Amino acid sequence: MVLVGVGAVMLADVIAAEPEATLVGNNAPVNDGAGDPMDLSSHNSPVVARNPTDAANVVVANRKDNPDFGCALHVSTDGAASFSATSLPVPEPQESKCFAPDVGFGPDGRLYVLFVTLRGQGNRPHAVWLSTSDDGGQTLSEPTRLLGELSFQVGLTVDPEQPGQLYVTWLDAEDTATLAFPDTGYPIRFMTSDDGGDTWSEPVAVSDPARERVVAPRLAVGAEGHLQLVYLDLGQDRLDWAGGHEGYGGPPYPDEWELVAARSGDGGATWEETSVGTLRPPKRILVFLPEFPTLAVDRERDRLYAAYHARVDGDASVWLWRSEDAGATWDGPVEVDGAAPGDGTDQYLPQVDVAPTGRVDVVYYDRQADDANVMNEVALASSHDAGASFTTHRTVSDRAFDSRIGFGGHRDMADLGSRLGLLSTTDRALAVWSDTRAGTEASEKQDLVRQAVAFDGAVTAPAGATAALRFGGTAVAVVGGALLVWRVGSWWRRRRGETT
Repeated sequence: MVLVGVGAVMLADVIAAEPEATLVGNNAPVNDGAGDPMDLSSHNSPVVARNPTDAANVVVANRKDNPDFGCALHVSTDGAASFSATSLPVPEPQESKCFAPDVGFGPDGRLYVLFVTLRGQGNRPHAVWLSTSDDGGQTLSEPTRLLGELSFQVGLTVDPEQPGQLYVTWLDAEDTATLAFPDTGYPIRFMTSDDGGDTWSEPVAVSDPARERVVAPRLAVGAEGHLQLVYLDLGQDRLDWAGGHEGYGGPPYPDEWELVAARSGDGGATWEETSVGTLRPPKRILVFLPEFPTLAVDRERDRLYAAYHARVDGDASVWLWRSEDAGATWDGPVEVDGAAPGDGTDQYLPQVDVAPTGRVDVVYYDRQADDANVMNEVALASSHDAGASFTTHRTVSDRAFDSRIGFGGHRDMADLGSRLGLLSTTDRALAVWSDTRAGTEASEKQDLVRQAVAFDGAVTAPAGATAALRFGGTAVAVVGGALLVWRVGSWWRRRRGETT
């Protein structure tokens, strides 16, 4: 009991100490042609997935904006040390315009790849397709068609516990105009498959019909199989929804958007919505290609985390909200980036993930080092107290790069994509982002760059712990009167002199 008392007394000092986050190696490219000025591809919007049956098998998928719209799939069999490209089997006659791929592994190791095909001069979504792979993404099956025309912002979620259980969300539009939706009331829809995509449920509407301008759904599977989804309600924002800016940069919509959460406990048949919070958008968007909010689930501790960027004192900052009651209510927001309010620089496009230990990682674009608010770096901040506070951000990009390079840059609306990639494990995080260091405003070249970060000395107390302390490679915690002692890679418990 003396040790327990010492641990309780010293808890504040231990929690205040930040575990060291160190870069593992140097920034490295993901896509073929990265750094080659003759390759004018624009790679962005990466999504990262790891095979639960083979930790060395990591897959990155992303969209390409130039020279034509396209998809890319990159496969690693050595723990993201290197990647090779796999071609997606775009069916004919689809003009070979693949777009917006999404990926996920099932608990049995099967990989699912979802993508959209575009048609016509306006590049309207024509169909949504699903392919599978049983060799970690090195080869893909012939795709099957899931959805038809005007399915926007399509996302795939694979259940982490039930093999063959898939979920698809999308914005179901009825018509389009140039850089705009001509009408309101387009819903976010959902459907599911329990046989690996062979058959699908009837689509159901998730968003409340009273919400007339909704975009960017992101779904995750919570504890006990509950489904959790977040999206943006643009409110009365006709500037972005109806394309009032005509695709040119300028002052953003001056009023508020809303970050909305929806949850379902019956497999998606019915949904209940709640407001996560309101926010002021920091810039104009192209409504077809919005920057997505991000959602992560700590299934072990039954917590949810949502993150997005919002304008405060004229600048964009990264914010995180937390729910501890399966999405019924939300706390926050907590500022992630630690930037000084009103410093004239933007931090934006966060991606959040949760490690098995409960560590919460957020990666985002960061301009704190540039008073001109132009040059991006990529930063990682972590929380070891369930999102209540974040460590000082760690810059993971080894070179700043120009935020004005990308599709739409000549109109002052350069697009670096709708998301970043992040994969958090027990003692590491892998960040993937769209990097313009090899591009120019004329070439619009963007490449995917990756960086691994190792964490040393992190102590994450088990659920219910009232005290936690670390002695070198050993940590202790008090949970319900029991003393828990654990080391990296192992743990054991001592109670009343007995060992179990």
